[in-house]
Amino acid sequence: MTATAKTAPRKVVLAYSGGLDTSIILKWLQTEYNAEVITFTADLGQGEELAPAREKALKMGIKPENIFVDDLREEFVRDFVFPMFRANAVYEGQYLLGTSIARPLIAKRQIEIARMLGADSVCHGATGKGNDQVRFELGYYALEPDIHVIAPWREWEFKSREALLAFAEAHQIPISKDKRGEAPFSVDANLLHSSSEGKVLEDPAVEAPEFVHQRTISPEDAPDRATVITIAFEKGDPVAIDGVAMSPATLLTKLNEYGHDNGVGRLDLVENRFVGMKSRGVYETPGGTILLAAHRGIESITLDGGAMHLKDELAVKYAHLVYNGFWFAPEREMLQAAIDHSQARVNGTVRVKLYKGNVTVIGRESPDSLYDQDLVTFEEGVQAYDHRDAAGFIKLNALRLRVLGRRDARSRG
Repeated sequence: MTATAKTAPRKVVLAYSGGLDTSIILKWLQTEYNAEVITFTADLGQGEELAPAREKALKMGIKPENIFVDDLREEFVRDFVFPMFRANAVYEGQYLLGTSIARPLIAKRQIEIARMLGADSVCHGATGKGNDQVRFELGYYALEPDIHVIAPWREWEFKSREALLAFAEAHQIPISKDKRGEAPFSVDANLLHSSSEGKVLEDPAVEAPEFVHQRTISPEDAPDRATVITIAFEKGDPVAIDGVAMSPATLLTKLNEYGHDNGVGRLDLVENRFVGMKSRGVYETPGGTILLAAHRGIESITLDGGAMHLKDELAVKYAHLVYNGFWFAPEREMLQAAIDHSQARVNGTVRVKLYKGNVTVIGRESPDSLYDQDLVTFEEGVQAYDHRDAAGFIKLNALRLRVLGRRDARSRG
């Protein structure tokens, strides 16, 4: 069944990068649905010039009032990245969720534009194999339950890259020379990270070529002298570096620079996708890797032990919800409320040392510190802790183990 045989939308808000694939989608929406297309291009810190996206949209017949190019960097870091980092969320023990956390913001803005302009449909460029289609569409439906969602990769009849290029040529969509052949790998990027997958990365037994890495220099090529920086936190969020206050996006940009220069934040991971397959990705999260270590450093002296351990348990569930696209789900919001409550006294400064790919916390201070040196010192003359107090504590906790041991001894005869 072709797209034209389905219920045709009137207006479609397309997540548009200005690249070849989303330009093909734009033209396909016009030819297959005869729809009025509204393009939305987000600056999330991906490091690309976005003005060409506007020009390309104009050349493809999009009305000027239907072209949105929005700088969302501050909102992205403040309202999505930082809340996630308060949780110390890490998927499958390693992945810092850089792609996952960007999708709900894009979905949110598409729905906002749809409401503004009376659009009945939204469209994304995610393929039918990946997680992003799920993340986008869960966001759409959470915010606008009756929205019509168009997923071209699940609908159109193109069976190969060559068929896509033929469609582009037939409709005078410019194709750069580097797009003529098969791309060596695909890239997604924003201010938090870059991710690369496909083609040269598909065999998990083969080391990723160095040219895949775009956000960091090789740890082997990093300086032989360590870099030490101090990060200040207020209520769990970073607010300054080396005493200089910064906005959320500016601060993460600066951390990215430090991470890049010291080879920090590389990850080669085979992960379990929500859609059921395993996928190999190469990720670079330079600033986020520094931030995670620093945040755990400040929490180590300001969070109660029981609260910290519960928070670590919640973080696993939180990470799965973000990875699988449930940012707008009530359970994520419930977890966020608990996590944010835990951060009320997470204030102070952390010194971190960056050296050849490593991030090491070397100092932490806080006016809200729970660390009591008198309790832990071995120096004589300090009476804050009586070692004999430990005996009753140990016996109480050992009681059930002793009961088990006696039973086992009886069984052995």
